[in-house]
Amino acid sequence: MDKTALRRALVAQRLNLPDRAERVRALQQVLRIWLLGRPDTVIGAYWPIKGEFDPLPALHRWKEDGELQSQPVRRRIGLPVIDKTHKTLSFHAWYPGCPMEQDAYGIPKPKDTELIVPTLLLVPCVGYGPGGYRLGYGGGFYDRTLAALQPRPTTVGLGFAPGFIDDFEPEPHDQPLDAILNEHGVVWPV
Repeated sequence: MDKTALRRALVAQRLNLPDRAERVRALQQVLRIWLLGRPDTVIGAYWPIKGEFDPLPALHRWKEDGELQSQPVRRRIGLPVIDKTHKTLSFHAWYPGCPMEQDAYGIPKPKDTELIVPTLLLVPCVGYGPGGYRLGYGGGFYDRTLAALQPRPTTVGLGFAPGFIDDFEPEPHDQPLDAILNEHGVVWPV
């Protein structure tokens, strides 16, 4: 499997989905419903790039819903910050309007906000396959981060249905996700 060519093809396909707006709306709804009743108060997410699904609107609503409960719950959202030495990710508090700066890859990250430790981590999927395995961009940041985090957060991949790869073969270092959601619902575990 030529993963470089596969990544290129999947990103191009994702960027050119003719019904992208409908898929985004559906996945926003799936994510919001999936979060109902979860005990997590700190969720790590990502800033979407290259046509990735944007989880931040659903997470902002999740955060607000916690504040509106009869007994308010303080919920927090974190975005990744790259540790250049270990090539892992840490998560820093994010909220709409917080100060941002670009990381080494040109991706916005929170600037000078508090380090937080998520109990639930939303992970972008370029592609995904059976067993909860995902195809990322090849940098290994999420795999190294998940291998090192103790306790390990619950991990949820987010992607669109056309990103499913039925014959995906993970490599020994690949970390399986606990769940994968697409615009049709929960696709892992099945």
